Amino acid sequence: MSKTLSVAAIKDGTVIDHIPAGAAVIILQLLKLFPGKHRVSLGLNFNSTSMGFKDLIKIENRFLTEKEAHDIAAFAPHATINTIKNYKLVSKLSAKMPEEVARILVCPNLRCITNCQSADTLFHVEEHKNQVLLRCHFCEKIFERKEIKDYRP
Repeated sequence: MSKTLSVAAIKDGTVIDHIPAGAAVIILQLLKLFPGKHRVSLGLNFNSTSMGFKDLIKIENRFLTEKEAHDIAAFAPHATINTIKNYKLVSKLSAKMPEEVARILVCPNLRCITNCQSADTLFHVEEHKNQVLLRCHFCEKIFERKEIKDYRP
């Protein structure tokens, strides 16, 4: 059986792989990739042996900052961020949840001050039994990552 590429190779740039199915669009908004000057290839719902289905993003001529890589982890905690130069993989980084997630997630507690006033959100990341928990800095409520559905691009 021959292998074919579903998304074209890029000469220089970043490939974000192992994104949970459906999260790639959020990451595109998070990275402010449209409207923009970089060519972006987006793959949705690819088969994955480890995840069932996954998304993929290829960004030509753009390399991610460390903060952007950490922010991606809030939506795709097992993503890999690959740096490509001259069609070759030069580095591969696994996304890691930062200790804090600032300004990108919205607190689900409707009574939280961040939902009543224009205040930037801040969540402290806690891990408990291989589960990511986020504690709101302001209302101090703890949420599972899957409970926080809103974000601020």
